[in-house]
Amino acid sequence: MEISIKTISTFSLLLPLLFSLSSASTVDQSFLRCLDDHSDPSSPTSAVLYSPNNSSFSSLLQNYLNNLRFNSSSTPKPQFILTALNVSHIQAAVVCAKSHSLQIKIRSGGHDYEGLSYRSDFSDFFILDLFNLRAVDVDAGAGTAWVEAGAILGEVYYAIAEKSAVLGFPAGVCPRVGAGGHFGGGGYGNMIRAHGLSVDNIVDARLVDARGRLLDREAMGEDLFWAITGGGGYSFGVVVSYKIELVPVPPKVTVFRVTRLYTENLTNLVYRYIEAAATELPPQLFIRMSLDVVNVSNVATNRARFVAMFLGASGELFSLMHQKIPELELKETDCQEMSWIESVLFWSSFKPGTPTTALLNRKPPKVDYLKRKSDYLKKPIPKPDVELMLRKMVELQAPELVLNPYGGRMAEIPSWAKPFPHRAGNIAKLQYATNWEEGGEVAANQYVNLTRQLFDFMTPYVSAAPREAFLNYRDLDIGINDNGRDSYEQGKVYGLKYFKENFYRLVKIKTIVDPDNFFKNEQSIPVSLK
Repeated sequence: MEISIKTISTFSLLLPLLFSLSSASTVDQSFLRCLDDHSDPSSPTSAVLYSPNNSSFSSLLQNYLNNLRFNSSSTPKPQFILTALNVSHIQAAVVCAKSHSLQIKIRSGGHDYEGLSYRSDFSDFFILDLFNLRAVDVDAGAGTAWVEAGAILGEVYYAIAEKSAVLGFPAGVCPRVGAGGHFGGGGYGNMIRAHGLSVDNIVDARLVDARGRLLDREAMGEDLFWAITGGGGYSFGVVVSYKIELVPVPPKVTVFRVTRLYTENLTNLVYRYIEAAATELPPQLFIRMSLDVVNVSNVATNRARFVAMFLGASGELFSLMHQKIPELELKETDCQEMSWIESVLFWSSFKPGTPTTALLNRKPPKVDYLKRKSDYLKKPIPKPDVELMLRKMVELQAPELVLNPYGGRMAEIPSWAKPFPHRAGNIAKLQYATNWEEGGEVAANQYVNLTRQLFDFMTPYVSAAPREAFLNYRDLDIGINDNGRDSYEQGKVYGLKYFKENFYRLVKIKTIVDPDNFFKNEQSIPVSLK
């Protein structure tokens, strides 16, 4: 038996009722007629379309805008927003946008660090917003679930836990990440070393292609299915839903969260963590290390925070940590046993005792200005250089450096199995994370520059030729495709960093399924020059 979880807010239920003829006055009437001609007559597409004349347009635009850098008067705005309620709305949007030379920006409500799902360097664009399409249908007996692209991960986890205490899914640790973009770009979380990426556990999908056809895995073929499981679905069509294969989790898992300052043997601890986290620890254990700078008695000093997920008992984890990373000086009381769904809340820093229904809240508690960058660590950093890195961070103060260990299952899956190529040979994925609260271009330039300075400092220690990057940590610093004459060459700049040699297969597939390059953005897969 299947269940359907749809946490539709009162606001989203009212959206279709807010439409009026005046709201559509700035939208080409022939386009409106096209939409209704190609959608289900019982659910006209024009009833879920919002132009800037509509009083709800601004709030709807900002509802899933999670980076204040792209919430200014100078940020390009869409001609309208189409809040699809069903597949026919998506099909109509694709067919009519193509015939009217409009660009689609596909938004499923997640982080989207560079805002590419709701802004554009190209003119004449609109947002196809999928937040209403967020059903999660779990079949615990079969160990699978269908997840619509507009669902957030918290809704996915909640639905799974409602049906089973011993099933989970390897995906992100932030419950407000949108499943559509997360799965399309690879998807990783704290079970990555035990079960791989989200896309390593996806077995089917439904996609609306450039011709407006709804295709499942069999109909689209293995090449296109491969491309949308890690290559970014938005380059190839509109992914409506993914079918995921659930993974076993024990009735109780163990977690810990501990903090250490520079004076607490931090240089040796960081060095040992980098040595051991990916290669010496069992795949059932994932430990994230976050490095930043805090003020202690008005003096800037380094801080490291370690958060762990262990698919096993606390006693085993405590013994393992004292054997492998004694520098952490973990205490038995640091280790907490809980159910897998409770660990999701723990990792998201909810207060103890918070009900699991909190995972259904789609609204972030706070939205900041931010910049993100990524890297891949291939070999341990020498201990003297660890010290230099910590000093550099004190000098810069603003950026946080987050290390997510690989190894385990990630080292077993071939680099060509999915478009995501960063597998064996990687110690950790690095994230450079800077958040700030001051508005204005001066502050933005300052903090973005600090992030780039730490990124530049790390050059000797990370991958090279290409310097690899993670697609879901979208970063326009590494290249932009302006859809000009050299579009393919522009695409290679970022494409080889995100996908390495898999980029060429993605281009071949793109050229076959979308030769007109209808589905594009500033970092999409280009079509071949030939």
